[in-house]
Amino acid sequence: MVVLDLAKPLTQRAVRVAPWFGPAFVAAIAYADPGNFATNFTAGATSGYLLVWVIVAANLMAMLIQSLSAKVGLVTGRDLPELCREHLPRPVARGLWVQAELVAMATDLAEIVGGALALYLLFGMPLPLGGLITCVVAFALLELHRRGVRRFEAVIGALLGVILLGFLYTALRAGADATAFAAGLVPSFAGADTVLLATGILGATVMPHVIYLHSALTKSRAVAAAAPGPRREALRCQRADTLIALGAAGLVNLAMLVIAAQLFSGSAIPGTDTLEGIHAGLGAVLDDKAALAFAVALLASGLASSGVGTYAGQVVMQGFINRSIPLLVRRLVTMAPAMAVLLLGIDPTSALVWSQVVLSFGVPFALVPLIWLTRRRDVLGDQVNRPSTTAAASAAALLIIGLNVFLLVRTLG
Repeated sequence: MVVLDLAKPLTQRAVRVAPWFGPAFVAAIAYADPGNFATNFTAGATSGYLLVWVIVAANLMAMLIQSLSAKVGLVTGRDLPELCREHLPRPVARGLWVQAELVAMATDLAEIVGGALALYLLFGMPLPLGGLITCVVAFALLELHRRGVRRFEAVIGALLGVILLGFLYTALRAGADATAFAAGLVPSFAGADTVLLATGILGATVMPHVIYLHSALTKSRAVAAAAPGPRREALRCQRADTLIALGAAGLVNLAMLVIAAQLFSGSAIPGTDTLEGIHAGLGAVLDDKAALAFAVALLASGLASSGVGTYAGQVVMQGFINRSIPLLVRRLVTMAPAMAVLLLGIDPTSALVWSQVVLSFGVPFALVPLIWLTRRRDVLGDQVNRPSTTAAASAAALLIIGLNVFLLVRTLG
């Protein structure tokens, strides 16, 4: 009887807070997309545990950034692109839109190539055909979103769970070197190649399109959070939603690097700087079950992130220029670079890594307006950033920009 009495309030609270959860799990899929597979496995296989600190730092920055984006939508009822259009000069807003569309192409490249590669690994399907199937599934996911946002959030969250379980299973099988892992938490590089990989990890983790998207995902709940009481609870739930979802994505990223570092760093196994080689290497070092878990996780990532990326593209265009074009036309334009990579036979893993570097260069164009808007009382009212929050977010932006400039100088020099 006592147990039932205790369980009832917990059940009632769970029912009350459940509607606020979900947006961060859609955003989190972008933090475990095929670009993360490429950068994290390549980093682990070529540099061991050296760049563990980059994944940890990037994930902590992502939690802060996504929390700010979610707050924008929840408090104002408008997404970040809409606020940029309202508060920035028209030429600046149009410029941000153009770069966001270019970033969308890099995002689509990672997602479509990743999905195609997973279908090839699982079924031997030709890469161009796998790319087309990935695009079709993205349309199906968006149709699900039109039928109900909660259904969309539930399916994307379930796919994130598939990715997490797949890598935790393989990581437990692979084991880890605790001393090397601890040493990897100390910030350091080992040449220009590791700077390139660090920038790719950052671009794959803190992604521009999902900074825009998270605010759009939470604005649908703004009306329910209009009163002070519900708003406070909504903001608490939103922060918990972000912490849990991004924490799961962070575990996925760490598991990727640990698996590659533990099994392939310094080994004589060939091709472990590519996803195909990683798949084959897992089968050779562990067994076919580990290889299957990798391929299934990659497929779940490619399919889910492709749907999320297409939705983000719609949010960007609608918000920045108040225009929309048929979804099929948009998809054909943004998928063109990915299909070119698949048709021309360009190495998929290399294309994925470079796409994440492009994404990293796009992060400041989303992050700086986000910080600027969330520190303005005329935009967020009493939910304006605390000075410490603005300082932390500004430090993250400066770190990202500085890393990008350093990479550019080293590459061109």
